[in-house]
Amino acid sequence: MASSGQLHVDFELKSPAEKVWGTIRDSTTIFPQALSHDYKSIQVLEGDGKAPGSVRLINYAEGSPIVKVSKERIESVDEAEKKYVYSIIDGDLLKYYRTFIGKIIVVPKEESSLVKWSCEFEKASEEIPDPSVIKEFAVKNFKEIDDYLHGKA
Repeated sequence: MASSGQLHVDFELKSPAEKVWGTIRDSTTIFPQALSHDYKSIQVLEGDGKAPGSVRLINYAEGSPIVKVSKERIESVDEAEKKYVYSIIDGDLLKYYRTFIGKIIVVPKEESSLVKWSCEFEKASEEIPDPSVIKEFAVKNFKEIDDYLHGKA
């Protein structure tokens, strides 16, 4: 039986929570523009790309570790709490993890924000390492989005 686990990371961004949250909500458009070295395209396959139940196909660029394609379903969105939960339902990541659920929470912090990223996963086999590389990729993406938002200010 393969093991399961969780990873968590909290990090501060210079941008206000409303701007960071807006970027997450519009990531289908913004991520391929602002992070073209990591995202070739994000295509909405089902739904509007924002509401729970929406399915998006993500094509990653050369900057992405191990994963070049993934299909994710938006599981839940809480606008008031700025909480976004998604699951990976197809693609390269599922070669390594039977299940992968990510959660992003954006917490207002005066003029800046605190992002809490976490994931729950079940490994495809015991030899597979924890998805630390995915956690590091998420942190890198948010820090680059922070720079992108500041460049637009």
